[in-house]
Amino acid sequence: QVQLVESGGGLVQPGGSLRLSCVASGSISRINTMGWYRQAPGQQRDMVALITSGGRTVYVDSVKGRFTVSRDNVKTTAYLQMNSLKPEDTAVYYCNADLLLRGSDSYRQYWGQGTQVTVSS
Repeated sequence: QVQLVESGGGLVQPGGSLRLSCVASGSISRINTMGWYRQAPGQQRDMVALITSGGRTVYVDSVKGRFTVSRDNVKTTAYLQMNSLKPEDTAVYYCNADLLLRGSDSYRQYWGQGTQVTVSS
């Protein structure tokens, strides 16, 4: 059984900060890219930030300079530091990871259950 568990969401005022965490657990051999996606009500799920196993990062334009993605490979954890939050950042944030399971010869993508981020005064 493989799980991705997000935490750190909540209600924050505009201009505030939150730090999301995503812990991957289970029979994992290797983790390739980890990423954060978000989905607002009535909208599709969109990529926010990605980080490769080597530390290369990619961000959607709307969060550049405000959000920082990082990972701890020993702890199999990814983080999303979100600063200068705006109401338009309100969404459910999902963790995604490209995992190679023990005994498997191919990577598969897994999703967390999501954590709500609400930016409102």
